Amino acid sequence: MKKDLINLDECVLNALDLFIEKGVSKLELPDFKRPIVVGSGNAAVTGKIIFEKSDAVFADESNYAQKLDTIKSIDGAVLISASGGKHAPIIAAELKKRRIKTILLTNTKDSQAGKIVDEAHVFVKNPEPYTYNTSTYLGMILARTGEDPKKILNTIEKIKNKIPSDLSKYKAFFILIPNEFENIREMFLTKFDELFGPNLLGRVFTPDETKHAKTVEPSDAELFIGLGYDNKLFGLPGQGKNRLNIDLPDGFSYGTLLAVGYYIIGQIQKSNPPYFKENIERYIEEASKIFGEKLSVIVE
Repeated sequence: MKKDLINLDECVLNALDLFIEKGVSKLELPDFKRPIVVGSGNAAVTGKIIFEKSDAVFADESNYAQKLDTIKSIDGAVLISASGGKHAPIIAAELKKRRIKTILLTNTKDSQAGKIVDEAHVFVKNPEPYTYNTSTYLGMILARTGEDPKKILNTIEKIKNKIPSDLSKYKAFFILIPNEFENIREMFLTKFDELFGPNLLGRVFTPDETKHAKTVEPSDAELFIGLGYDNKLFGLPGQGKNRLNIDLPDGFSYGTLLAVGYYIIGQIQKSNPPYFKENIERYIEEASKIFGEKLSVIVE
C-alpha cells in the first residue's frame, strides 16, 4: 500500500498554493466558429466547462470519430489531455489525418499528442497521485473563469469546521449542485469512482434532477451535501444529521465549486479505509499494459 500518498483534500490545498505562488496560466481560445472539443474522462468535462458558451461539439474517445463523420460544420479541434498520452495521440493523429487544425490543452511538455497537433498550450501543475488531476483541470478552469485561488483557499478555511468529523458513519453521499453548474456533476462522480469504487456510493445531481425520483428510498446512512445550494428539501431533515449545507461566496463559479467539492470528497476519503492507496499500484501495472505505456503512481 502506498501510505505516503496524499488524500484529495491535501491535493486541493497544494494546487491552490501553486496558483497563488505562480499564478494561473493564461488561456487563449482559438477563433473557431464550431470546434470539436475532445477529451477523456474529466478532460472531456473540463472541455464542456471551458466552452459552455460556445457553439462547440463535445466528444470523448468513444464517439469523436462518429461526430466528425456526422457534423460537417466542424472547423477546428481542441484536444484536452493532462498527460498528452493514452488516447490523446490516437485522437490527435485522426484529426491530423482529416486535416483539422488542432489545439492541445495539456500539462505535459513534449507529450506524444503535443508532437502531432498544430499547437500545444502547456499549463502549470503539481506532481499528483495518478487519477487525482486536481491542479491540472482546476488550472484550466480557473484560466477560463478568472476566479482568485486565494479567495477559494479562504473559502475552504471558512467551511472546514462545518464538515462533520465522523463522515465514516455514512455509506452514501448525495451532492447537490446548483442547476446552472450541471456540467461539473460528472467530475465529482468520477472522483467517487476512482477513490472508492464499489465500496462507497456517491451521487451528484442538481435540485431539478433530484426532483425526479432520486430520493425514493431514504437512509440514515446517506448524507446530503448542498454545495452552493441551500438544501431544505432532500434527505432526512436536520442540518448536521443527514443534511449538510456548504455556503459559497457570491459570484462563485466552476473553480470554487470544483475545489470545495474535491476538498469535501478528500475529507470523505480520509474518514474511510484507504481503498485507493491499497489498490493503485496494482491498477497502475494493469493500466500500463492496457494503454501500452509506462504509467506512474505519481504523475510528475
